[in-house]
Amino acid sequence: MTERISKSALKRIFKQEEGAAQELALLTDKDLKLLPADQAVKDEIKKCRSQKGGARKRQIKYLAKVMREGSVEDILDFLAKRKGSQLKSNKLLKEVERLRDVIVNEALAAQQLTLQAGEVWEPDWQGREIEAVVQRFAPDEGELRKAVYSYVRTRAHNHFREVFRIIKAAFEREEMAQKIADNKKKDV
Repeated sequence: MTERISKSALKRIFKQEEGAAQELALLTDKDLKLLPADQAVKDEIKKCRSQKGGARKRQIKYLAKVMREGSVEDILDFLAKRKGSQLKSNKLLKEVERLRDVIVNEALAAQQLTLQAGEVWEPDWQGREIEAVVQRFAPDEGELRKAVYSYVRTRAHNHFREVFRIIKAAFEREEMAQKIADNKKKDV
C-alpha cells in the first residue's frame, strides 16, 4: 500500500514478533529440528533457554531481530500448526483493521474535499488506497465501495464492520490460494 507505517504501528509489529520469539524459546529440541528457520535463529533460541530474568528478555528481543532477517511468516505458520499459536491470526486481524482504517480515512477526506467544492460525493470516488487494496487482494470492489460509502455517509457502525468483513474475506481467500500453490509446489 502507499501509506506510511507509523512508529507506533512498527512498535506493535515488533511486539508481536517478540511474542513469537517467546514462544520459540519454549520449543523442545524435537520441535526445534522441525522449525523452518535459519540456523542462526535456532542458535539464538538455544541461547534464550539458558538465560533468566532481564538477560532472557534482552535475548528474546535479539531473537526477534534475527527472525526478521528471515521469513517470519513461516515461523508463525509453524507455531500455529505445531503449538496452536494465535499469533498469525492476530497479525492478520491487525493488518485488516489497519487497511480498513486507511480506506475509511481516505474516503472521509475525499468526502470532505467534494463537500467543500460544493459537489455531491459519489460511491465511485477515486482513491489510491482503495485501488491498492482492490488490486492486491481482489475483494468485490463494488461491495467494498458500497460499504465504505455507506459508513462515511451514515457513520453507522454496522457498515464499518462490513468493510472489515469484506477485507478479511479477501485476505483469507488469498492466504488459501497461497497455501494451495505451496502444496502444489511440494507435490511436484
